[in-house]
Amino acid sequence: MLPKKKKVSIGLVQMQCAEKSAENLAKAIAGIRDCAKRGAQIIALPELFLSPYFCQGEKDDKWFETAESIPGPTTEALSKVARETKTVLIVPLFEKTAEGKFFNSTAVLGPDGKIIGVYHKMHIPSLPPDLYAENYYFEKGDKGFTVFDTPYGKIAALICYDQWFPEAARMAAAQGAQILFYPTAIGWPQIDRAEKNKAEYEAWQIIQRSHAIANNVFVAPVNRIGLEGNIKFWGTSFVSDPYGRVLAKASTGKEENLVQEIDLGMIEKMREEWPFLLERRIQCEQQM
Repeated sequence: MLPKKKKVSIGLVQMQCAEKSAENLAKAIAGIRDCAKRGAQIIALPELFLSPYFCQGEKDDKWFETAESIPGPTTEALSKVARETKTVLIVPLFEKTAEGKFFNSTAVLGPDGKIIGVYHKMHIPSLPPDLYAENYYFEKGDKGFTVFDTPYGKIAALICYDQWFPEAARMAAAQGAQILFYPTAIGWPQIDRAEKNKAEYEAWQIIQRSHAIANNVFVAPVNRIGLEGNIKFWGTSFVSDPYGRVLAKASTGKEENLVQEIDLGMIEKMREEWPFLLERRIQCEQQM
């Protein structure tokens, strides 16, 4: 007997990020409202959406002044939007904690406007320094691979570089995550290496679709677009089902609000046929 269907609509706001945070926030709110109007119940924004991607090239301490607390001004503004639209919002932020630590974070807001929880990016890239020198600005995550129980399903809100690590997806899925969101800032370096650029672009999609297959989950990365410094961000926000099939995909160079309905009942059915999590040899992993 097939499991009861549980359909959920997710929204991904693919946007170009300007210098001014107020402009980016206004654009994000417009994208959220558009997704919600089209039926989205869980909506994700790109990594560090409030600013240009400042982690490339010369280190600039001025960006530390833009870090904010959670709760703080941005979560306060978006909490009102979450209540208005009755949606779960995945909000990536440059966070400064009460202890004075700086993290690349995602806050998850519920449809009541309350903060369900916060995730700190676990994997922090350092190379190449002219592209992804995040280790200068952010500490490594200290919360583990957190799963959030929302009214529309259990989700993980992992961030960008985390998407290359199978253990991040596996640990989130093992804790019950049904959808892995990956707010992202990634693109093509502006140097003459067309073949390698193509390979990296394809690998980025393949690795995340592989996480969907290996863990019987849905995967939804959301990226920015536009040329910033040394990187042309490649967009291509997409939604993959647990078979690794791409259900919806945005373009490489256009601002888009992607909305896709998914059936969480597929996860239960797949785990009956492909019980990857159940048949793990955990004792062998612990010997490593």
